[in-house]
Amino acid sequence: MKLYIIRHGDPDYSIDSLTEKGWREAELLSERMKNIPIDDFYCSPLGRAQDTLKPTLKKLGKEAETLDWLREFEGRVESPFSGKSRVSWDIPPSRWCNDMEYYTLNGWHTPQWLSQSTAMEHYPKVTKGIDELLLRYGWKRDGMAYYGGEDKSIALFCHFGLGITVMAYLLGISPVVAQNNFFLAPTSVTTLVTETDATGCSHFRATGVGDISHLYVGNEPMSESGLYPNFEK
Repeated sequence: MKLYIIRHGDPDYSIDSLTEKGWREAELLSERMKNIPIDDFYCSPLGRAQDTLKPTLKKLGKEAETLDWLREFEGRVESPFSGKSRVSWDIPPSRWCNDMEYYTLNGWHTPQWLSQSTAMEHYPKVTKGIDELLLRYGWKRDGMAYYGGEDKSIALFCHFGLGITVMAYLLGISPVVAQNNFFLAPTSVTTLVTETDATGCSHFRATGVGDISHLYVGNEPMSESGLYPNFEK
């Protein structure tokens, strides 16, 4: 199976749509996606994701199913500097980088400040959502592995926080590490494929993370929306 995780274009959050740059990105993305055999398209209900998908669907003459759990990851954490709420993929390095608990699947959610954050309310919704979607195609999760399933290709048009959380879950990576150490640029394409052994045991493997080669083809620079080079003091 192939799973394409695609972030929306450069956003205009004030109207939940795209900037002029974002529309250019979406058009370049559609030129790429029209040449990839996709069986089914799924999309976040939010406008910026829906608008990013429109040019692709128009070129292919297809429709997409909207799934509510594909909306942006809504979990937030408290800033250690200001006490304000902030997105969970914008955690200051001093808060977590030297604490090995965050790097493990069994320990990343145990620190009190994180276990009591709203991030812990939303993470199970995302993991349940992707497992239920994969089960539609016969892929049943058992521990960290998957069994059965059809050889299909599906595309998820969604968001940075949501997409990186899905990727982390399928690859067995701590979501704290994934959300804060990877960057998925607007209209980037992340590709996961299944590998299956002789016993029928499968796992997902990333063949591309955050790829924006379609933007390079169109001489469109990468948007840094969602990248935080400087944290609050």
